[in-house]
Amino acid sequence: MAIQIFGVKKCFDTKKAQRYFKERRVNFQFIDLSIKSLSKGELNSVKAAVGLHSLINSKSKEYKTLNLDRILSASMREELLLHHPGLYQTPIVRNGKQATVGYNPKVWDSWQ
Repeated sequence: MAIQIFGVKKCFDTKKAQRYFKERRVNFQFIDLSIKSLSKGELNSVKAAVGLHSLINSKSKEYKTLNLDRILSASMREELLLHHPGLYQTPIVRNGKQATVGYNPKVWDSWQ
């Protein structure tokens, strides 16, 4: 199992996700979205698993600053996600082609 957790250090749910995998002694890679965003390939993989809409945090400051509620084009939203990692709903937990958004231990249990 190759787990990747995309999130920010200050996010409570990201910390809970990290604790979940540590307690089960499952190795994971943490990617801090405040430093590095998802690549286009990673975004496409996660989007295929969870959908584009669930990746976007409509309560974030960047969402409001960019007036994202007025942008209807999916390709434009994807492009903004690639360049503005503050738009992501966190944590994004990825296991190969499977992924979740938010704290979701029921799904993670099925991965083991």
